[in-house]
Amino acid sequence: MAVTRVVLVMWQADPGAPEKSAAPFVYALCARALDLEVEIHLTSSAVRWAFEGVAASAVSDRRGEQTILGYIQRCHEMGVKIYTCGMALSEHHQGERIIPEITGQTGATAVMAQLQREDTRVLVF
Repeated sequence: MAVTRVVLVMWQADPGAPEKSAAPFVYALCARALDLEVEIHLTSSAVRWAFEGVAASAVSDRRGEQTILGYIQRCHEMGVKIYTCGMALSEHHQGERIIPEITGQTGATAVMAQLQREDTRVLVF
């Protein structure tokens, strides 16, 4: 069976290292360009990308032209579903607004269920 879905789990690609955090979004955009279904799961401290203002102020390139929010917006426009982890939200969220590009909230069980599908690959960043 061919791979038709990709799940990208962002765990260490968090606001502490924006120059490294662009990679999962680039992979998501490439997968969409290949017509794969794509989900991004923001876990651990990477969930902070979902908080208003965090991704907008994070520059990911030396020239200062690319922000993480720009990547998130392109992913959203291309149909990538972006989820926050419920446990991570409970740990890191302190009332900040969630950006509109976030699809919803899910958890580890949803990711583990994806591993049972023959048509799905899971990547962890």
